[in-house]
Amino acid sequence: MNPRSQHTDLPGEAAATLLPIARAAIATHLGKSHAADESAPWLRQQGASLVTLKLDKKLRGCIGSLRAHRPLIDDVKVNARAAAFKDPRFKPLTAVEYDNIEIEISLLSALSTLQFTDESSALAQLTPHVHGVIFHYGHHRSTYLPQVWENFSDPYMFLATLKQKAGLPPNFWDASVTIQTYTVTKLRESR
Repeated sequence: MNPRSQHTDLPGEAAATLLPIARAAIATHLGKSHAADESAPWLRQQGASLVTLKLDKKLRGCIGSLRAHRPLIDDVKVNARAAAFKDPRFKPLTAVEYDNIEIEISLLSALSTLQFTDESSALAQLTPHVHGVIFHYGHHRSTYLPQVWENFSDPYMFLATLKQKAGLPPNFWDASVTIQTYTVTKLRESR
């Protein structure tokens, strides 16, 4: 399967449309209001998104969908609220923090399953800074967005920490491991 974006037909104003929708979804939950235009027809297309919140340039929440299973507008709203209020790594976002967060939306392409014989052949197929990666073994599963490559100069270390994130040792390997890749279109607020 080609890691072609499901969002190649997004209009130029996608960021100006989706980022306010995400912010409005969070604002409403806090009893605040934020204007967002939800009228664009392309918002009704199926889409998968991850919404990341940052506060003082540090992660403050990140939740998302790896597969398109609902309209993009709904996916962004649900994931924005979940990143703000349901990420188990953080306490729910406060009204004070809301004014200072930066929102980033990563729109995911369709998933592509890699075919490989061992870890080395899997690693050879990963393109740093381009591929988001899903590691899956039994009930162990984890993912890194393509932007996480910024923290790693070595693909082996990238995959080793992805295994740890899934609850496995960094040197773990088994013939039944599956790896899927995806690309993202990244939309980010600038403050």
